[in-house]
Amino acid sequence: MAKQPMLKFVSVEREMPEKRPPNLRREDFGEIYGEYAREKAAEQAGRCSQCGVPYCQSHCPLHNNIPDWLKLTAEGRLQEAYEISQATNTFPEICGRICPQDRLCEGNCVIEQSGHGTVTIGSVEKYITDTAWDQGWVKPIAPSVERPESVGIIGAGPGGLAAADMLRRAGLQVTVYDRYDRAGGLMTYGIPGFKLEKDVVVRRNALLEEGGVEFVLNCNVGEDVSFDAIRGKHDFVIIATGVYKSRDLNAPGVGAEGIVRAIDYLTASNRKSFGDEVPEFDSGELNAKGKRIVVIGGGDTAMDCVRTAIRQDAVNVKCLYRRDKANMPGSQREVANAEEEGVEFVWLSAPKGFTGGETVEGVMVDRMRLGAPDQTGRQSPEIIEGAEYVEGADMVIKALGFEPEDLPTLWGVPELEVTRWGTIKANFRTHETQVENVYAVGDIVRGASLVVWAIRDGREAAEAILEKLATTGAVAAE
Repeated sequence: MAKQPMLKFVSVEREMPEKRPPNLRREDFGEIYGEYAREKAAEQAGRCSQCGVPYCQSHCPLHNNIPDWLKLTAEGRLQEAYEISQATNTFPEICGRICPQDRLCEGNCVIEQSGHGTVTIGSVEKYITDTAWDQGWVKPIAPSVERPESVGIIGAGPGGLAAADMLRRAGLQVTVYDRYDRAGGLMTYGIPGFKLEKDVVVRRNALLEEGGVEFVLNCNVGEDVSFDAIRGKHDFVIIATGVYKSRDLNAPGVGAEGIVRAIDYLTASNRKSFGDEVPEFDSGELNAKGKRIVVIGGGDTAMDCVRTAIRQDAVNVKCLYRRDKANMPGSQREVANAEEEGVEFVWLSAPKGFTGGETVEGVMVDRMRLGAPDQTGRQSPEIIEGAEYVEGADMVIKALGFEPEDLPTLWGVPELEVTRWGTIKANFRTHETQVENVYAVGDIVRGASLVVWAIRDGREAAEAILEKLATTGAVAAE
């Protein structure tokens, strides 16, 4: 076997702040290892205990065969390790980078539970797959037989692309519709480049296109094309739109200039990294440089915002969260990274309004305490009367989570049933909705969740369609 190269992962984030904690070096500003040599991968993989009950595998939403590809990596059989890795995961190079392994595989590693530090599963997965790309082991889709049935997929995020990959491999004709000018969904415009380099997403999209997946971009369903038109063109439809409607605050002064949505802020930053013209960034509206930044929220999106602001050379960055650190919904690893990079977390604090008139100058903050548990067992935050104060800010980023858009109304499909949360109702195994031959996957069914769950849903929906075709034969387009 040819000698494997030492991989260098380079972030697309070019501008790093000069103001940083004294012990933090420029090269520390990134999730991806600067260098991850074959010897390092083999050393970590060799630490796997090959336990009889692989908790890492059972706690992976895709049930990846982690022990086997770790064993092969330790033995230097990297191509075989890659083949096993990609057999259950459509995008292992992406999951290796952005999955919250501390909550999934690595957090449940037997070595970790015994107090000896987890096997770095995510980093080994990145190494295996990046080596596969570098060595030419990743090939375009080449179906052995072309089939006449077609599938229209609405949404080019991880769920839609995972389904597209599996269906195209089976020879079906696949068209993906997306409202944005680039495929990838939040992988492209939501997740920062220091966590997921954009060329990693671009090359995967290009491979799908080379394999025969058709992309119809800048296409807003309900405006540029009707849902009925898509149904009429295809035998099956998969809805994989994700959730993009930002939750908002109802507080005095919330409409002031300088108070922005997380999705707008992150999209502007990512577009800039692509080299796009972004007037809102260049004008400073969506640029943290030289500003006091306050981010409101405690999830992974909030962590993406605070860490992006640090890299844009903000004067200071603070994150307000109404509960304490132990009850924060985001990854603890992300919080630790943010703290190391200079982000200040203001726990047990909640916004009650904004000062400054037309332009924001500060956040009026209520101090909180944790009271009695709610119905889920989680302690409810309570306001401490008389303890409010003002947190100075030049830009406030609202990272309060996302909700589904009203698709039945927007698309004129009242028969498409939704839950009381507005997510689409679908069979939890097949992902088929009440509308015949229409499926739904990912966040539009689950609510805002992880990329790996969307991949699982997309793969399961593709399998259900293929099984349906196998049992009923070809389905004529309506």
